[in-house]
Amino acid sequence: MPVSERLGIDIRHAEQELMAAKRAAVDPAGLTVPQYATLFVLAENSGISGAALARACNVTPQAMAVVLKNLTDRGLVERAPHRWHGNVLETRLTEAGRTALELADARASAIEQAIADELTAAEREQLRALLGRCTAAIQRAAGEQRPG
Repeated sequence: MPVSERLGIDIRHAEQELMAAKRAAVDPAGLTVPQYATLFVLAENSGISGAALARACNVTPQAMAVVLKNLTDRGLVERAPHRWHGNVLETRLTEAGRTALELADARASAIEQAIADELTAAEREQLRALLGRCTAAIQRAAGEQRPG
């Protein structure tokens, strides 16, 4: 397949630009992009477990454990045992975490808004549909290459 026909390069370039812009956006709040994503999910799901947070943020449980340790050490989240399931730790934002999230989100949402402003509502829906089809095609192709 010629390089000029490889859409993965274009998708990767757009993702790299997005992540670089988000890194710069959340940095003044003292956050990394994974920390910002974690606080963002926590704001809507107070008390969620680390495993559920990992799924919501699309990272491994091990990676989430590191993010949560860093956020807890900095006083941005607090963790306590679930009242009925003692082996499950509930995670909540602290006031400092909410403040950091508000600063980071104001800046990060401006990046998202710039993307949205570039497209009409119909184009945004079409892009979502096309990206969904790309994701499905990638999953199919990867599944076909797995042994067994």
